[in-house]
Amino acid sequence: MVFRYRNTRHPMHQLRDEMDRLLTGFLGQPSGGPWPGVGRGHPAVNLWEDADAMIVELEVPGVKKDQIDISVVGDELSLKIERPDPTPEDVTYHRRERPVGAFGRVLRLPADVDAGRVEAELSDGVLTITLPKAENAKPRKIEVVSA
Repeated sequence: MVFRYRNTRHPMHQLRDEMDRLLTGFLGQPSGGPWPGVGRGHPAVNLWEDADAMIVELEVPGVKKDQIDISVVGDELSLKIERPDPTPEDVTYHRRERPVGAFGRVLRLPADVDAGRVEAELSDGVLTITLPKAENAKPRKIEVVSA
């Protein structure tokens, strides 16, 4: 197995995250995390592709566009979201399931993308990121000629 180190986080934190991910497969989903109720504290994500682009959809209800940081480096999409805690003073929560605080996630992309043409749109609590494929990643029709 080959690991690539592209993250600026301490290697021990990365090891802990990888062990959590590994054990989750055997023990089921852990409870808690900064975004509870969605596996390992992550908002639900869809990633699909067509001939020209890859599309990522991420559920982020209540998040404003200035609280989102998106970057593409190589074959990885990095997402950072900061949802402030709007808790008024002198309040007692009886149930709190909506996540607050910082969230980060890196998605490995299945093909090369043209980072200069990536677009993101936030609508009705769903962040949609369109990642156009690089020319070398697009399928090409090869014409067969007879000799």
